[in-house]
Amino acid sequence: MQVTLKSSREIERMRAAGQIVAEVHEILRDNTRPGVTTGELNELAHQHIVRSNGTPSFLGYHGFPGSICTSVNDQIVHGIPGDRVLNDGDIVSIDVGVIYDGYHGDAARTLAVGDVTSEVADLIRVTEESFWAGIKHAVDGNRLGDIGAAIQAHAESNGFHVVQEYVGHGIGREMHEAPQVPNYGEPGTGRKLRQGMTLAIEPMLNIGSAGTRQLDDGWTVVTESGGYSAHYENTVCVTAGEPDVLTLLATHVV
Repeated sequence: MQVTLKSSREIERMRAAGQIVAEVHEILRDNTRPGVTTGELNELAHQHIVRSNGTPSFLGYHGFPGSICTSVNDQIVHGIPGDRVLNDGDIVSIDVGVIYDGYHGDAARTLAVGDVTSEVADLIRVTEESFWAGIKHAVDGNRLGDIGAAIQAHAESNGFHVVQEYVGHGIGREMHEAPQVPNYGEPGTGRKLRQGMTLAIEPMLNIGSAGTRQLDDGWTVVTESGGYSAHYENTVCVTAGEPDVLTLLATHVV
């Protein structure tokens, strides 16, 4: 499948979508606490997206029933928001996608609910660190394997397991475009990166094992071992120098 390189105008439209995504994550971070339900977080996200003249990317996508994904504890991805109450010691991975002016932004964060164990806090931290280790290699002329190898090395050196059944992806006018972006691999392998490629890079790390299984709802993916899982994602544009992260607040300094 052919990769579409984005013009500077298209990248700015994706950045506008990404800013709404970033704003939603800030709102949800401020409202994630013991006693809140995943459905209440979904409603907060939906309201802000619509107020910002955006459209939730996930709502109705292949029949998905929520505006965001809320994956709790051993849930890796695609958790359906609803009546589940978040309790002290839980974690929740929140994936937000927005369409604005015809282009998508996509980012995920894992949040601690109240007080979590030191191992779980490390899981959240290392998952984010793995993302940043990977995107250092999202530079024109490098290869996809360089990104995946860096993510995998950082995760495994810290004792966590990289999910391999679910990977990142190209993004732009469509939520999922070519290429697939694995969170594992060998340096110097895979598709060559080119300036103007826009990628959703999204490490998912587990405690216990890398294995996964899907629940009977047809969406929610959980760890095979029952260990907690964390997810960190941003939409990134490949450049000739520093990668351009499109789903951070404009005030954020990398």
